[in-house]
Amino acid sequence: MTVDTMQPLQTQAETNVRRSRTPVVNWVIFTVLLLGALSMCAPFIWMISSSLKAPTEIFKYPPALLPAEAQWQNYSRIFTLIPFGRLMLNSLFVSVAVTALQLLVCSMAAYAFARLHFKGRELLFLLYLSALMIPSQVTLIPNFILVRQLGWIDTYAALILPFAFSSFGTFLLRQAFLTIPKELEEAARIDGASYAQVFWRIMVPLARPALGALGIFTFIAQWNNFLWPLITTTRPEMQTLTVGLAGLRGQYNTDWALLMTGSVLAILPIFVVFAIGNKSFIQGITSGGFGGR
Repeated sequence: MTVDTMQPLQTQAETNVRRSRTPVVNWVIFTVLLLGALSMCAPFIWMISSSLKAPTEIFKYPPALLPAEAQWQNYSRIFTLIPFGRLMLNSLFVSVAVTALQLLVCSMAAYAFARLHFKGRELLFLLYLSALMIPSQVTLIPNFILVRQLGWIDTYAALILPFAFSSFGTFLLRQAFLTIPKELEEAARIDGASYAQVFWRIMVPLARPALGALGIFTFIAQWNNFLWPLITTTRPEMQTLTVGLAGLRGQYNTDWALLMTGSVLAILPIFVVFAIGNKSFIQGITSGGFGGR
């Protein structure tokens, strides 16, 4: 039996398997997936519910999902207790700036590793990859000493510049560039295009899904970054949202309702970014990001 005759038989077998599924089996699969989705959403649902409760209702037993009376004023109180608007603007500015810098720097480095030929390229790329094995806590103190000697404490430079480059981002984009046919680049070079023109007009547009995936990864990571802003900022007007929300936890008492309120507001930008870039994120991971040679 040849390969050409086996393929229709395999297709027919797959069709028969799908037809053999009874409606009961389909409903069981649907129910299991629905329960799994609800279990993942349960912490977020509880967080939203707790943000509308009075402090005495948070630890009420047995716990109630819906508050006895919605405390909508929690969402206005949090702006009076901490500079919530300034904190969110700081986090937004830092996250967008770091994302833009990483997309620029990592894409140029990835293009050099994927297309340019120079001595020691493979060894240098291995050194880049080895940086992925070093935990960020190991470089925390040396980076802090360097930032302090440069006089960057309580500045945006301390929050942005140390994260302007990423080994993971370089690897991700290099794999995406390797999937782009070399014939397109060679045709552009024959027409007189420089390396910079090839990079901006051919490589970057074709690697847009991978760039979108890296952008979402970077934005979420910087939005949730806590340890580095904690040690490099002391003034409230320079702190990020994660550090500001941590200040709501007191030594002896914590207003959990307000903390949940701030958490609900803090996840809204992440939800918006992921909703907008969801298609690019999936395409970049499944087809571009890790499909290189």
